[in-house]
Amino acid sequence: MDLRDFSNLQLDAMREVGNIGAGNAATALSVMLSRTVDMAVPKAELVSIYELSEYYGDPLTEVAAVFVRSDGDFSCSLIFFQAEEDAQALVDLMLMQQMGMGPEGVPDEMRDSVLTEVGNIILSSFLNAVNVLIGGAHSISVPGVAHDMMGSVLQVVASIFGQSGEHALIVDTTLAVGDLDRNVSGKIVLLPDPGSLEILFGKLQVL
Repeated sequence: MDLRDFSNLQLDAMREVGNIGAGNAATALSVMLSRTVDMAVPKAELVSIYELSEYYGDPLTEVAAVFVRSDGDFSCSLIFFQAEEDAQALVDLMLMQQMGMGPEGVPDEMRDSVLTEVGNIILSSFLNAVNVLIGGAHSISVPGVAHDMMGSVLQVVASIFGQSGEHALIVDTTLAVGDLDRNVSGKIVLLPDPGSLEILFGKLQVL
């Protein structure tokens, strides 16, 4: 299905799904960090998976990505991207909150474990909001994590996930986290399986 075949009502519905999911994820992050998390109004767009690179900056930017797979009434894959610097800032907050540890001397394996937990909470909360919205049930995989250049990650996304679906919902937002002296940005990419968008539109009554 070409993007031009979606109605304005369907595109608006997908943007609203993105906004609701991002708000739920920000709330979950606030609880996890025991800090206020104020979220800028997210920008949500439905795009072709093969045009993802057009919605990002320098392909050489180092990023951290956490990804999960969800099966159920709305089957999909989800990825949470952050610039490496922003991802590590959240890891530092988590280490302090959960373990009372500073950033010095923490092994990379432990940092990746914490990063995976942060990404999993955000993606699970986003997905929970979507399924509550449509009255669906789902299961979610064990999350994975990767560190690479943005261009390389997007190539993998297009080559692997493009085999199961052609569209991606990109939710781009900025978070102001209490006790952090700068904002952090994050991008949630939702990749519906073939047929999942039709199920979602049917549940939202925008077919």
